[in-house]
Formats: sequence, structure tokens, C-alpha cells
Amino acid sequence: MQGIKKIGRIFSSGSYKGSRDYIRIQRRYEILRSVLYFAISLSLFAAGYIATGDKLNLLTIVAVLGCLPASKSAVNMIMFLRYKGLSQEAAAQIAPFEGELTCLYDMVFTSYSYTFVVGHMAVKGNTVCGYSEKKDFPEKDFLAHIEPLLKADNHKNVSVKIFTDLGKYTERLKQLQGLETEEGNTEGIAHTLKSVVL
Repeated sequence: MQGIKKIGRIFSSGSYKGSRDYIRIQRRYEILRSVLYFAISLSLFAAGYIATGDKLNLLTIVAVLGCLPASKSAVNMIMFLRYKGLSQEAAAQIAPFEGELTCLYDMVFTSYSYTFVVGHMAVKGNTVCGYSEKKDFPEKDFLAHIEPLLKADNHKNVSVKIFTDLGKYTERLKQLQGLETEEGNTEGIAHTLKSVVL
């Protein structure tokens, strides 16, 4: 019973794209799911072998087929193990801005050439700004990747800026709070951003 409660606590904080600690929570979920899927396949193989005394039986076929979703889950697990979410220190400094801005955490954008890890993004109207803890963040390549995706969803004239200095980023968030914008733009852009991340 304690084990079930512990698993429940892992997912209780609401692991959905853009939520705080998304990568950390999703990583735990993917690990548990992969272990469970492989354990089911292994137990089916063992049950078939014990029942018939031979590896060539129907349960072996089912166990092998069960490795397909298990392998897919393992690939997802590896993807989430590769990336770290926004640090707790940075999240604590950004948290006061959550009330008035649409905030997105742990955004991982993938392209053919790069993987862009943006720890936090704030959206207000046609303005998007983000913060990456990677000091060598390739902003020019990121803009070349994200702008066509926004335009494809009919979001035109969107201003996108990524900061690598937390102090400058929080200053920009203060400026964004006072910006008068249309709420519909904010929701649409946030939805598009969430639809194209890991």
C-alpha cells in the first residue's frame, strides 16, 4: 500500500507540458513505465517457460511482442534522462511573475541540427521571452526554428527573445507585466509552443 501511495505522489503535482518540474516528473513516469513494460514481458516469458519447459511457446511470442511498447517507452525514458529542467534557484526567482504572465517551464525544442532547452518561457500577447541556463544558447538558430512554427499556426509578428542572464530576464518579466495585450494571442501562442516541445 505504501508503494502505491509513493507512486501516486510522484504524479500528483500534475505532469503536463509547460508545468513546473515537468521534466523531473515525466522522467520518473517514463522510468517506471519502462520497468513495468519490460517486467511484464519478462514475466510472460518466464511463465511460458515454467509451464511448458520449453522456450518455444505462445507466451514467448506474446513476450517478444510486448517488447515493442517497452522499447518505445525506453526511448522516451532516454530522451527525458538527457535533459534537466529549470533549477530550483532560478524557479524561485521567477515564481513571483506567475500570476500575471502565462509561464511555461522545461521547454525542450528539437530540430534536425539542435536541441534547444529553454528552462522558462513567458508569453503575453505577441511577446515571448525565455530563459536558458546554457550560456552558449544558440538564439539565432532557435529563432530560425521557432518563427516558422508560429507563423504556420497563424501567429504573425511575434517577438521572441531568449535570455541567458537571470537578472536581465526577471527585469524583462517586470516590463511584460505592465504590457496591455489581447488575451487570445497569449493562449494561442502558448498552445503552439506546448504542441512542439518534448
